[in-house]
Amino acid sequence: MQIHLDTASGVPMYAQLVQQVRYLIAVGRLRAGEEMPPIRVLAERLVINPNTVARAYRDLEQGGLVVKRSTTGTFVAEDAASRAASDAVKALTPPTDTLVAVARRHRVEQEELLEIVRRRYRATSEDNGDTK
Repeated sequence: MQIHLDTASGVPMYAQLVQQVRYLIAVGRLRAGEEMPPIRVLAERLVINPNTVARAYRDLEQGGLVVKRSTTGTFVAEDAASRAASDAVKALTPPTDTLVAVARRHRVEQEELLEIVRRRYRATSEDNGDTK
């Protein structure tokens, strides 16, 4: 599991961890039933306080993305991928509404807006080394 935390981002470490685990689940890099690293192991790997990892795991558990089994560890939940995808759609809705409102104010037609989004999606995918 590859996680990269940015101490300069201003986003709390636990929130970055939650966001990245959600992403890894959504794209299938973490699969249902897969065991998460133990709190102390992940904390050591990321050089952060174990309480930070514990908080992230609690948030992920409350969101239904992981399940904690008291004697065996923390695992990706069976329906985590669909939950993560649903969360992504929920997160995208407000900025999309804003984008559509701006496009309408500037009289940008739907097809033109979609083409702008396609171009930007391709450009940012290429910038990030993503080949999708």
